[in-house]
Amino acid sequence: MIEKFENVTAVAKANIYFDGKVVSHAVYFKDGSRKTLGLFLPGTYEFGTADAEIMDMTDGLCEVLLPGETEWKEVKAGEKFEIPANSKYGLRCYVPVQYVCSYIKA
Repeated sequence: MIEKFENVTAVAKANIYFDGKVVSHAVYFKDGSRKTLGLFLPGTYEFGTADAEIMDMTDGLCEVLLPGETEWKEVKAGEKFEIPANSKYGLRCYVPVQYVCSYIKA
């Protein structure tokens, strides 16, 4: 599980979505790659992607509805899921969930 990043540039101003229920901070690496570190408060959300994403759950438990799927899948701390570029996915949380999102450029 991802716990720490070194030698990065962190953006102090947060990205805030869904009336403050989803908050993330961007982190940039020397190679130009980007990740966001964030928090989902309890709720049900739908997100759209431009780039492919890998979502690493670092704390909590949620359910994800991946593109093309009809059943929600449970994801907990220490697990991850992938989302293809240019797609939408659903997420529902009953407890606060922390995550690291890695953006994969094509």
